[in-house]
Amino acid sequence: MSGELLSYIERDSVIHRLTGSAKLICFLLLSSAAMLTYDTRVLLSIVLISIIIFKISKVKIREIGFILAFILFFLVLNNIAIFLFSPHQGTLIYGTSHPITGSIGRYSLTLEQLFYQINISLKYIAVIPPALLFIVTTQPSEFAASLNRVGVSYRLAYSVSIALRYIPDVQRDFKTIALSQQARGIDMSRKATIPTRIKNASSILLPLILSSLDRIETISNVMELRGFGKHKKRTWYSFQPITKRDIIAIVISLVIFLLMIAFMFINQGRFYNPFL
Repeated sequence: MSGELLSYIERDSVIHRLTGSAKLICFLLLSSAAMLTYDTRVLLSIVLISIIIFKISKVKIREIGFILAFILFFLVLNNIAIFLFSPHQGTLIYGTSHPITGSIGRYSLTLEQLFYQINISLKYIAVIPPALLFIVTTQPSEFAASLNRVGVSYRLAYSVSIALRYIPDVQRDFKTIALSQQARGIDMSRKATIPTRIKNASSILLPLILSSLDRIETISNVMELRGFGKHKKRTWYSFQPITKRDIIAIVISLVIFLLMIAFMFINQGRFYNPFL
């Protein structure tokens, strides 16, 4: 399944052997720390840990390369938009101004603005690897069990599990329908122009929607026949008990989160100001 986007990639690694609950808690702690702070020191620590986690997970970059490229595109777009609409946001935050370039109208690049946007980029880089690794190293059933363990209703948890399992099915259906349409003479190769490819790709949507609706109806009928949702609680076949390595991973994530809170008190706010 490694050739499909956002699907489980089976590997024999420490990250894969962590329970779904531990990975969920670690992800929530690390992502919360990265989103709440603008302290470069904390963000760099999370980025370093994210790189280490990615390395020991044995997941290859090319296996999630498309998603990474897609997110990188929006990261660049976000930085451009920030500078276009708020070119002096860094100056307002840090209270000083050290120009790097001359002014062109209302636009001038300052060290403060550059530092602010570097922190924005670090926040993306800090959050994205743990998020992607959490998805591709956790089996959907184990993910559902972990959600239920932290208090989420098992009905909602099971819905999330089905959605994750359904992503590879949709991708396979899309490829099958696309090949069928190409066999009928509808060109969607690189030889066709982009407008033509977009127009021809629209012919895939209706069969894809119909096949998806048919699968949804089948799954709903099966779940109803098996009495899903009758009881308030349920057991999980993929349930795994917490182990020592899970506790170590949670403690490390918790230390980083507490470190972020400590730096917020030291900085008297979310921002680290090296210009004072």
